Amino acid sequence: MVRHRILPTQIAPSWCAAALVSAADRNKSVRIKNVTDLKFLMHSLLPWILNGSLIAAAVFIHYETLYSMARHLPNLTNIPPRYRVLLGVFVILVAHAVEIWVFAVGYYTMVHLGLGNLFGMTTPDLLGDCVYLSWISFTTVGFGDVAANGDLRFLPGLEALTGFVLITWSASFLFIEMQKFWPMAKHVEHHPENHDH
Repeated sequence: MVRHRILPTQIAPSWCAAALVSAADRNKSVRIKNVTDLKFLMHSLLPWILNGSLIAAAVFIHYETLYSMARHLPNLTNIPPRYRVLLGVFVILVAHAVEIWVFAVGYYTMVHLGLGNLFGMTTPDLLGDCVYLSWISFTTVGFGDVAANGDLRFLPGLEALTGFVLITWSASFLFIEMQKFWPMAKHVEHHPENHDH
């Protein structure tokens, strides 16, 4: 029986080709896995980036509104002091309305990005539903007739927390402004018939 000796140089080309194809397949699968991981990471992070941006925008709007009022209300000498407080109330209400609309646009954008949806007693008007959900979340009313799902479900809770903080901030600011501008007696006069003193 004659045995044929196979030289290494005869199998090397086929072995190398198989190794190269296998390496190319591995690199391709690693690339696909990396791209898939990156997409998954971006999809996971995007809602939180948007949520953080919305909160930051609302806080910035509120800060600038209160800071501007603190600077400009004392200079409005042509307006009686008690009406300056009233003006402050209306300006703060407008600021809250703007902040609510910022969140509403956030809901609308996230729905269109496929990060969630609204369900419950919704209407064909998506923007109207987003504005409604934003109002009841910001003011912490939370009827529950319209709710969010998917990654969007975190935003109503975050908006409620933000709204609670900003509304409390507004109340504190107005209390300080009332102490400054409302006519209050500096000294309480002593009256004999007054038994409180």
